Amino acid sequence: MNNVLVLVRHGESEWNKLNLFTGWRDPDLTEKGVEEARKAGELLKKDGYTFDIAFTSALTRAQHTLSLILDELGQRNLPIVENQALNERDYGDLSGLNKDDARARWGEEQVHIWRRSYDVPPPGGESLKDTAARVLPYYEAEILPQVKAGRNVIVAAHGNSLRALIMKLDGLSTEEILKLNLATGEPYVYRLNPDGSAASKITLTV
Repeated sequence: MNNVLVLVRHGESEWNKLNLFTGWRDPDLTEKGVEEARKAGELLKKDGYTFDIAFTSALTRAQHTLSLILDELGQRNLPIVENQALNERDYGDLSGLNKDDARARWGEEQVHIWRRSYDVPPPGGESLKDTAARVLPYYEAEILPQVKAGRNVIVAAHGNSLRALIMKLDGLSTEEILKLNLATGEPYVYRLNPDGSAASKITLTV
């Protein structure tokens, strides 16, 4: 199997569990998150996937997830590229706040707009449009050429950075992408055409 691109959102983080806006803050995985990452590795191994190179963000929760997946695959020595272009969306002034406290401070409607609109950023932070503006050029320059060269690539990153990629790969509109929620630790397996478009997509679940 060649020209495979696998996208995995990190396992549950400590701040996911506490219902906090995380963004570029750097909590690690919970025990559940560790298990989710290991399960992702088991699913990939069961279906016979191996990789030539891996990409991840500059944040611990994604790096730890990738490490656990590669352990399960027996590919601990795989080349790994870390880059903050794949970081989660920056939530700015919301970072570190409990989501319920944020709603109490700014109102439910305003927080919903910040979380679910495509191009309205929270104060001091990024919108999904802003996130895509750094993720997609990096993907085009660094990740896609690896897949086009016939290599199998795994990317362990975050809900919003991966949504930006999936929006491109699946040809989703700005409205459609807002409805997409990525489960933690669930691999999305793409096989790409020579032009970089998606030939097929499957989701690996238990």
